[in-house]
Amino acid sequence: MRMIKAAYEHFEIVQKIVNKTIGTVYPNYYPQGAVEFFLHHHSHEAIQKAIAGNEVFLLEAEGEFVGTGSIKGNEINRLFVLPAYQGKGFGTFMMDELEGVIFAAYPEAVLDASLPAYEMYSHRGYVPVEYHRIKTDNGHYLCYHVMKKGCCGKKL
Repeated sequence: MRMIKAAYEHFEIVQKIVNKTIGTVYPNYYPQGAVEFFLHHHSHEAIQKAIAGNEVFLLEAEGEFVGTGSIKGNEINRLFVLPAYQGKGFGTFMMDELEGVIFAAYPEAVLDASLPAYEMYSHRGYVPVEYHRIKTDNGHYLCYHVMKKGCCGKKL
């Protein structure tokens, strides 16, 4: 298992991981309008911009790319593991790696926690500091928490 920085030639792989995960997992937690909002939020343009900004990582395991995550400053973004690989430690491995990068430069890590990921982040020591609710174009709501974790287990 290893993490690599995504380059432009990895764009379609990152997009596939993001879309497959949102399309498969998120309908179990959110109404269709919120799922569509997530897909638009993680658009081709947004992913290409993040790759160009050297912010995107890919997780390679079992001979293929199974997850992706991004870092911008002290924020962890766009963390997705393909549904077939969830619950097998791949997300934990990615979080360990991404937190290592952040905590080498910052005293805390910040992330937006979707409903499917909230429990994992909470178990890792992240605490909710804000709650947001976005009304989508069709009237559905997307709800999420902003969560923070201090370096080396320090309380915030």
